[in-house]
Amino acid sequence: MANQSVTLPQDFFFGAALSGPQTEGAWQSFGKIENIWDTWSNLNLGDFHNRVGSYAGNDMTRHMQEDFELFASLGFASVRTSIQWARLMDADGKLNPEGAAYYHKLFATAREAGVEPFVNLYHFDMPAYLLRRGGWESREVVEAYATYATTAFAEFGQEIEHWFTFNEPIVEPEQRYEHGRWYPFIHDFGRARIAQYHISLAHALAVDAFRNLQAAGMVRADARIGLINCFTPPYTRDNPSAADLEAVRMTDGINNRWWLDLVTEGTLPQDVVDTLAERGVHLPTRAGDEQILARGTVDWLGFNYYHPARVQAPEHDVDEHGNPVFAQEYVWPDAVMNESRGWEIYPKGIYDFATTMTRDYPDLEWFVSENGIGIEEDRAERDEQGRICDGAYRVPFVRDHLAWIARAIDEGAKCRGYHYWGAIDCWSWNNAFKNRYGFVEVDLAHDYKRVPKESSDWIRRVATTHVVE
Repeated sequence: MANQSVTLPQDFFFGAALSGPQTEGAWQSFGKIENIWDTWSNLNLGDFHNRVGSYAGNDMTRHMQEDFELFASLGFASVRTSIQWARLMDADGKLNPEGAAYYHKLFATAREAGVEPFVNLYHFDMPAYLLRRGGWESREVVEAYATYATTAFAEFGQEIEHWFTFNEPIVEPEQRYEHGRWYPFIHDFGRARIAQYHISLAHALAVDAFRNLQAAGMVRADARIGLINCFTPPYTRDNPSAADLEAVRMTDGINNRWWLDLVTEGTLPQDVVDTLAERGVHLPTRAGDEQILARGTVDWLGFNYYHPARVQAPEHDVDEHGNPVFAQEYVWPDAVMNESRGWEIYPKGIYDFATTMTRDYPDLEWFVSENGIGIEEDRAERDEQGRICDGAYRVPFVRDHLAWIARAIDEGAKCRGYHYWGAIDCWSWNNAFKNRYGFVEVDLAHDYKRVPKESSDWIRRVATTHVVE
């Protein structure tokens, strides 16, 4: 879009997105048990950029008050983080009082700074003992998650207004089970869909527990529950073949419609389930599952957006591991790339998603729950105050996405807010601190010192005025 000033509604909220395992650190404190990232870090620290494993996050536990005050200083009214399952619950599946006290303090510290905490229950950080019992391939783990969610709602139900069951529930099936990029490095499309199905059941069980506890007065009456996913608007080549359009249908069906149908209708897209079965991929359904999934409808939705999905018909029906292939990447010749991350920068994708939501899911409110640009090292140039000069790339990235959001809202989209991913640099899984996202630097060489970047001045003006320029 042209670089023109746009104005967002005054009730449109700005905030930051983060997660417990990527920020908190204190990996063996406050009763926290080992999670899957600790397991991988302990097994092979060399898999992590610069050998920075799961242990420290961005040291938010020691910087808690400073960080929330920084968020407030940027004009952010809210921050979405996550409770770590491995900190709130012990190895017997019971409430860990030290962990509960930790999160009571975290939420109180946020509020003291004038920042409302949005709380997500799961951000890829399963307790290690549950992975050993089968992880998301196991019904036992689905039930364990439901117990954890129920415990969290009961413990913090009078404090928290905004709850989410999962962040990006499509990612673990893909990264752990399908593409084998994350520990335990499995390459099995069918097992990935089993995990995806069980996460869907876990989500629905959590929503049901939330509703029951709310009805009983244990969760505040004004509380809402949602799901957050990294939706990827799908595109294919110009003048597509029928096979190209089929690749779009299945990519959209598995990554996007699966979750959208679940949270709006309490069902899974039957055309996708049928096509999977035709290719030998059968979901582990049991009697009563339809009734469980039907309880998974939510109050609103989080939309994480980083890049689109560009696909075309696959050249082969199966991959080198014998897995069915439904699509392959289409390289759009006009793509603008973030070379640090290998992701296409396509701000209009937010608008296209909004258009889909308005057309196909018109009753559901949503917000942009993550969006951001990660640049490798992100510290090539500094100004005379020692601040990272990121204005030339971070500001236009956010500006262009906000401009498309403003257009979508003008056309009727029910988009209520925007959370920028990171805001303060954080640990990013096995990429560690390789790619930096924040408006605020974390200086690893000087005790995780926080240093605002050039872009922080711009986002403060936008968040406080709602004028994007």
